[in-house]
Amino acid sequence: MWKLLIPQIAFNDLGVMVKYMLIGALIAGGYGILHDQITYSIGPEYFHNFKFDQFAYADFGLGNHIFVGIIGFLATWWVGAIVGWILARRMIPACPRDIAHRKIMRGYVIVFTTAIAFGICGYLYGLYRGPAADYSYWHATFRAYRVVDTYHFICVGYIHNAGYLGGLLGIVLTYFLVKPCSIKTENESVSV
Repeated sequence: MWKLLIPQIAFNDLGVMVKYMLIGALIAGGYGILHDQITYSIGPEYFHNFKFDQFAYADFGLGNHIFVGIIGFLATWWVGAIVGWILARRMIPACPRDIAHRKIMRGYVIVFTTAIAFGICGYLYGLYRGPAADYSYWHATFRAYRVVDTYHFICVGYIHNAGYLGGLLGIVLTYFLVKPCSIKTENESVSV
């Protein structure tokens, strides 16, 4: 039971695992920067009236697009760090390093592809609903954030929420699609 709660990690594996955690953070942060530049072009009010206040501590006065990029990085790097840690924690102790590397990279592709696909689905759902749909359940949000362009605000909200859902599903999918190596005996080869 204690091994599940407090896993033991070999010291020589720890540095490599942290490296993959950092790689995941950078990949996710880069994704967040690009993602938020795109969604800013779709619905700037989502940022001006909501995200800019939420991330006001990170506004260094470098212009809106830079601030949007900073927000994108800050909103996503931690997801990549978690993904990198989970993948490295499963693969590094069980696989030779070159095989573990390929499996971890495959996991990153699954997670970020799923996040992108879900984000696109969120956008398509917003288009499907259209500007004339009943958004009465959003009125309190519109008032609280002084939203004028309600339709594009909602579309960007759908994109962001769907992207996070896709990332979460991607993490779950990696558990089933990217398996650690299994070593049967010292004389048998590692199965991939």
